[in-house]
Amino acid sequence: MDKTRQLRLAKDAMDRDWADPGLDLGGVAAHAGYSRYHFLRAFKEAYGETPGQYLTHRRIERAEEYLRSADLSVTEICNLVGFSSLGTFSARFKARTGLTPSEYRAEHVGRGASLIPGCYALFWAGGFPRKDRNSGEAR
Repeated sequence: MDKTRQLRLAKDAMDRDWADPGLDLGGVAAHAGYSRYHFLRAFKEAYGETPGQYLTHRRIERAEEYLRSADLSVTEICNLVGFSSLGTFSARFKARTGLTPSEYRAEHVGRGASLIPGCYALFWAGGFPRKDRNSGEAR
């Protein structure tokens, strides 16, 4: 398989599984058949940004969409788009957009259709991972 096709497979995996907080460099590199560090260099050479930067951009784009259209808290959106830390989410969001998530929502809400009720948005997105009663781990 050629290098470009291998990198596209990995990028497709990130596009498909962007909301999975467990998505990591090793797993994505395995989709492309590369070691972690070789994949990192090849991806950056091909796409102009690291896999982590690309994944963060995808997550922030989705967060922007939720902030504009869904009646969910910033914390709920943070979790839905694959961030496990509200602080990291807010910092990355501000670095990308120039606004905090709350500022972004205040500036952009009301410019389109009515907000989607949070319960529907959560249902559509698959909701939050449920905890296993016995082990306490997310499933």
